[in-house]
Amino acid sequence: MLLDTASLYFRAYFGVPDSVKAPDGTPVNAVRGLLDFIDRLVKDHRPEHLVACMDADWRPQWRVELIPTYKAHRVAEEHPGGPDEEEVPDTLAPQVPVIEAVLDAIGIARVGVAGYEADDVIGTFTARAEGPVDIVTGDRDLYQLVDDARGVRVLYPLKGVGTLQLTDEAVLREKYGVDGRGYADLALLRGDPSDGLPGVAGIGEKTAAKLLAEFGDLAGIMAAVDDPRARLTPSQRKRLTEARPYVAVAPKVVRVADDVPLPDVGTALPRTPRDPAALEELAQRWGLGGSLQRLLTTLAR
Repeated sequence: MLLDTASLYFRAYFGVPDSVKAPDGTPVNAVRGLLDFIDRLVKDHRPEHLVACMDADWRPQWRVELIPTYKAHRVAEEHPGGPDEEEVPDTLAPQVPVIEAVLDAIGIARVGVAGYEADDVIGTFTARAEGPVDIVTGDRDLYQLVDDARGVRVLYPLKGVGTLQLTDEAVLREKYGVDGRGYADLALLRGDPSDGLPGVAGIGEKTAAKLLAEFGDLAGIMAAVDDPRARLTPSQRKRLTEARPYVAVAPKVVRVADDVPLPDVGTALPRTPRDPAALEELAQRWGLGGSLQRLLTTLAR
């Protein structure tokens, strides 16, 4: 099981009241909410291995160089000479180091790699996996990894993590008309304002799905642009021709990497805390209470 950790703690932050606080009054709603999420996921799905995948770089420069608008609208006020920082609610940012410390003390593998997003870490773990993989994320971008033949599915939270959409290829075909492999091409053509991807003007989701059904993949669509016999409308042919510079670079931006240099970490689900003393100190300082105890009980089982 691979967790898109930021996606989940953002959901916890907005789903759990900020009245959930540490003894000193600091909000810990994201911390406790994430622990509750993990507890529920382990109880319901019983993974043998679990990795909390992190954004070591939420907006990698190599993606920005290809498409400058990539996530540009999410950049907080820039600090001269420093890296871009993501706009994060004031009471969430201080909780992230606490989340990291708690996961480390429990012994849940936490992996982020410099120069890459959590999606890329997830993509690489998935590519290397020898058995089934469940990816837990509220980010549809990772639908591109769904692969029935390899047992790779996305658990997409609809309400907390108690109600999950178990996303396999049948769900993708019903909703989008594509399989996992085709989802990246669909997203590329359609564009995604939340990621600053412009897409191809005039081609929305339904048109993109029809083009992929007709021509197979992005390469097939672009080959059709040069084939006067191909069944493209004049408008589609014009739009795709004009979009060639974007289409040439967008695949590298949209598709998650599968060759990230992952550290050598143990990913087995821990039965007992890695550092009980540190965990007890964190539990007392931040008032983690029942959320932490429930997870520890579940892990011990």
